[in-house]
Amino acid sequence: MPFSTYLPEHMGSISLSPPGPFVAGSHAEVTLIYTAGKFGIDDTGMVKISWRTTSDMSKPQFDKPTAPNFTTVEASNGAKLEVWFDRLNIRPYANTLLIRVGRGYLRAGDTLTIRLGDRRQGSPGYRLQTNVEERVELRTSVDAFATYEFCELPEQPWFELVAGPAASWKAIWPSLVVAGEPFRLAIVAEDMWGNPTTQADQSLALAPTRPLHGLPESIAVKPGEGPYVLENLVADAAGDFELRLMANGEELARANPMRVVAAPPLLRRYWGDLHGQSGETIGMGTAESYFRYARDKAFLDITGHQGNDFQITDAFWAELNRLTAQFDAPGRFVCLPGYEWSGNTGMGGDRNIFFRHEGRPIRRSSHILVAGQTSTDAVTTADAMFRALTGEDAVVIAHVGGRYADLNYAHDGRIERAVEVHSTWGTFEWLLHDAFAKGYRVGVVCHSDDHKGRPGATRPGASTFGAIGGLTCYFMPELTRDALFEALRKRRHYGTTGTRIFLDLTGTFDRNVIGCSDDPQLGPAQEVAVREARMGDIIRPGAVPMRLTAEVIGTAPVERLDVLHGARVAHSVRPFAAADLGRRVRVLWQGAEYRGRGRETMWQGKLTLAGNRITRFAPVNFLNPERKLQETAPGTALAWSSVTTGNLAGIDLWLDKAREGTLRVETNIMSGEVDLATLADGAVAFDGGGLGRTLSVYRLPEQDWSRRVTVDHTVTFPSGADLPVYLRVTQSDGHQAWSSPIYLID
Repeated sequence: MPFSTYLPEHMGSISLSPPGPFVAGSHAEVTLIYTAGKFGIDDTGMVKISWRTTSDMSKPQFDKPTAPNFTTVEASNGAKLEVWFDRLNIRPYANTLLIRVGRGYLRAGDTLTIRLGDRRQGSPGYRLQTNVEERVELRTSVDAFATYEFCELPEQPWFELVAGPAASWKAIWPSLVVAGEPFRLAIVAEDMWGNPTTQADQSLALAPTRPLHGLPESIAVKPGEGPYVLENLVADAAGDFELRLMANGEELARANPMRVVAAPPLLRRYWGDLHGQSGETIGMGTAESYFRYARDKAFLDITGHQGNDFQITDAFWAELNRLTAQFDAPGRFVCLPGYEWSGNTGMGGDRNIFFRHEGRPIRRSSHILVAGQTSTDAVTTADAMFRALTGEDAVVIAHVGGRYADLNYAHDGRIERAVEVHSTWGTFEWLLHDAFAKGYRVGVVCHSDDHKGRPGATRPGASTFGAIGGLTCYFMPELTRDALFEALRKRRHYGTTGTRIFLDLTGTFDRNVIGCSDDPQLGPAQEVAVREARMGDIIRPGAVPMRLTAEVIGTAPVERLDVLHGARVAHSVRPFAAADLGRRVRVLWQGAEYRGRGRETMWQGKLTLAGNRITRFAPVNFLNPERKLQETAPGTALAWSSVTTGNLAGIDLWLDKAREGTLRVETNIMSGEVDLATLADGAVAFDGGGLGRTLSVYRLPEQDWSRRVTVDHTVTFPSGADLPVYLRVTQSDGHQAWSSPIYLID
């Protein structure tokens, strides 16, 4: 048993003040008073106060009374206490404040007063969890007999966290609509940590680039309102649309790119986040609130739930199936049943499993945290898991979380059709390259792996999650489960790092080539003569070259569009010329420590400029408000703290003179020096070891540039091994996107 069940009613009680609610991410003084029960606590007995493993609530500190998070514990009878913090409790409540009673003991009625964020000596308080949650429990357990057998108290202290004032805005509408058909615009205010908030009082001017029926010139968002949704908007004519939200002449947000077409297309575009979990496993909030958030606050078209299998009881599996059936509404919102097969890394690593229909059995990787009887036996290895799914109407996605999917250990292309190259855990393009190396033909998805109750709009907060959660655009004729399964099986999708970039990709041939209805290495596949290939297609081109044409409309200026042949960059396009480069210099760092847990790289950096001056600077992809970029010497020196987990971050510098001076960059990972007089239109890069870890310096145009870029690239298949051809988009704000490949095969 995880905890003793011996007489919990006699183990004491604990109260919390003030009771809350508190603003998420704010500093507060939270006081807990534990009152010993019938047995007291014996000499060397303990109290543990634990909160969720994935919570980014601050670590208490005990020796800096004027600094944030200063924490004290006092015994009413003067007993000596040892107090420390560690991750020493059972999942999902690992974060733990430990209090050992020593050189003394507690009798019944004696108290321990715990002050998180003790302000009596000048501390600003304790920084609370940054994401909103209705019930944040401080799970308390007691070792009254000094046996290291802990009993949880029957009533636990908890508080509510609510969103803070509006700090940023989003505008979300479809990526593709048909002229004359109604569509929806959603406007969302978020606080500084990315929580949707109703604490907004703002008049917004709505400025579209083309007329739209039903769109007012302005709206007034009042406190208590939100998200603000405008239904039944209509565009009369085909074209590309932009929309800016303006206040007092300043742009607060811009909607994602939207293309209006004259006639219904064969395939429409729907945005999904299939991967996340709720508080019934290791996430936060309930599964029902998770689905409601995806539909009503993130404005997704598609979602799924992926709880760790070893925490899913039979009862919760039945509840998940009930919820997905309830929320699935063809034409409006698609919701898939499924779970995360969470095998140990050495046994194959994490896989996402999705079923087309409810009522299918869950085959767990283990039963380590599932109490009581289960309806199926454990399936402990990935190869055995694939065998167990034989005959199931299911799809599997390989992903990287706490454990990473090992495609060398096991893969079954009949059902594992995609790899997840980005989530809030970071960016993992190497997983796609692993698949290429083995000759597997998979598509690319990006999802959130949300643990904070915010599927489709996950922010990393202050934790070691180092990235915004991803999104995937699925090409489907209609919004149904059947269409989604078809899109996954044909690799008709592209993934992004959380923004709704518009990406289009086509391969054409000047004479007939062979297109395969499915992957022929998996079994018989129909072969037909074609002259065009779309994202995800498998083509036998013979000696016929493929002309690859692509178009990208970014949600920020597009820095670079790379065409990759497998893992190699074959062609790059920038929507600006060398003559456009000048006084703006970017310092960029990226990469991770290694593939597994603890992959995040913490960057402590500083830069100095000699022989020139910095007139302006701006952070790039600094996602945690607590990790700041600061000027340490006016015009000549900056310092920062940052984290990357395979993704990228950086600083833009606007210099007084374009090509003078020396830039010195020093970090805890690597350092380098750049002579700005010799810095042309290429990058100077420094290798930092680890997994794709680099520091680079290069020039960009001084002013923002085009959000649209096209590419025209000819591919000749050399015969032999597969040639996967795909696109990688990099924006000026650090966001990226990846298409699923077109596979050229013998």
